[in-house]
Amino acid sequence: METLLDLNITQLRELLKKKEITSVELTRFYLDRINRYDGELLTYIKLTEDVAMDMAKEADARIAKGEDGKLLGVPLGIKDIYCTKGIETTCASQILKGFIPPYDATVIKRLKEEGFVHLGRLNMDEFAMGSSTENSSFQVTKNPWDLERIPGGSSGGPASATAAGLCVASLGTDTGGSIRQPASLCGTVGMKPTYGRVSRYGLIAFASSLDQIGPITRNVTDCAMLMSAIAGYDPMDSTSLAQPVPDYLEYLGRDIKGMKIGIPKEYLIEGMGPDVKKTVEDAISFYVKNGASTVEISLPHTEYAVAVYYIICTAEASSNLARYDGVKYGLRVDGKDIIDMYKKTRLKGFGKEVKRRIILGTYVLSSGYYDAYYRKAGQVRTLIRRDFEEAFKKCDIIMTPVSPTTAFKAGEKTEDPLTMYLSDIFTIPVNLAGLPGMSLPCGFDSAGLPIGLQIIGQPLDEARMLQAAYVFETENNVKKIPERFKNS
Repeated sequence: METLLDLNITQLRELLKKKEITSVELTRFYLDRINRYDGELLTYIKLTEDVAMDMAKEADARIAKGEDGKLLGVPLGIKDIYCTKGIETTCASQILKGFIPPYDATVIKRLKEEGFVHLGRLNMDEFAMGSSTENSSFQVTKNPWDLERIPGGSSGGPASATAAGLCVASLGTDTGGSIRQPASLCGTVGMKPTYGRVSRYGLIAFASSLDQIGPITRNVTDCAMLMSAIAGYDPMDSTSLAQPVPDYLEYLGRDIKGMKIGIPKEYLIEGMGPDVKKTVEDAISFYVKNGASTVEISLPHTEYAVAVYYIICTAEASSNLARYDGVKYGLRVDGKDIIDMYKKTRLKGFGKEVKRRIILGTYVLSSGYYDAYYRKAGQVRTLIRRDFEEAFKKCDIIMTPVSPTTAFKAGEKTEDPLTMYLSDIFTIPVNLAGLPGMSLPCGFDSAGLPIGLQIIGQPLDEARMLQAAYVFETENNVKKIPERFKNS
């Protein structure tokens, strides 16, 4: 059974179709690993063992009838941010504790149609606000490569669980880097699709103009498979793009000769880890040796991206989170009147980082400050998007580091939120421009911690990113599971 960890979804599906293994056995394998290892990692907020076994039995019955599906019988972990019918969904917040959605998010509905098995709800920063998963109101998830270090955030639970083999793969969300940064720090593949490529219907919103759903996997093939399962137009989401979805798997194995790679000169910042810089440069050299070429590009408004992001995302968050008042969802704390009830519920239900962002967002939207902050941030956001449009006139894809450093120790940056915010400095511009981006494991630092290469694509060009990533993964043996978690 040990070899199951090394198989991708396509290979697992073949075993299931040939009846060399059942979905019940495969699900039991992962549940046993979760029970054995998750006490150290704390990746799952809620293990849905009964649901998983029922879904696995149903998958086996469908296979017996000759039915097929991209994920039929494959166990996945899900970030605790998607509405899932009949299963408590908390967004790692006390204010949503006890909230059981009456419907499925579109991505959950599509996963079910493809036959996935739901192992459980994975930990995250509360309402996806954070870069370390230290802001969860339930637990602090650990990095499987070093248990004293953070897994990144806000999708730290999905990234850590996937890296350690506590699920075949997972889904995360990315508002400013929340898929790519934890994927990089945990040594997994993570993709943030083009804004609008994957439906956000049923996703608990943090910042609506930035949020995107995407896969976190142990290999590029699984990333392509999950993208094929979840991408596509959804009439329930007004921002969903009515564009055809290519067969991403068809692009894997194509060569990269003639591909032009843009290298932004503004991304070699002070404070970048020397191991990160060298490893990313070595990865780019690999592409050049295999027929690609590099071209220097400029993204001159990059220096404003973090400031613009924290104005826009906090403004949208303060608006989105106004709905949690003790009336409609989860927690209610009684008060002497309705206003007192609102105050007490929000005071108890929200954590420190969420309150900080609500206050900041309310301030930048307030009368007299809207034009000075929010409107101005929107104008600079347009300039950042135009920078990318100009850059893509010279290149096919862009490559940068994902994070300026490898995983830092838990507690190291919790008292300095501005330093924490800079963890996403290379990923945030991609969200502001609505572009697709992915993290690909490309090596390790001197302490044995993973380093991620960021590949940024043109709008709706996820296929070319996967094509480039697959070439590197195939030729470079970047190990996928830490030794500590290799035993079944």
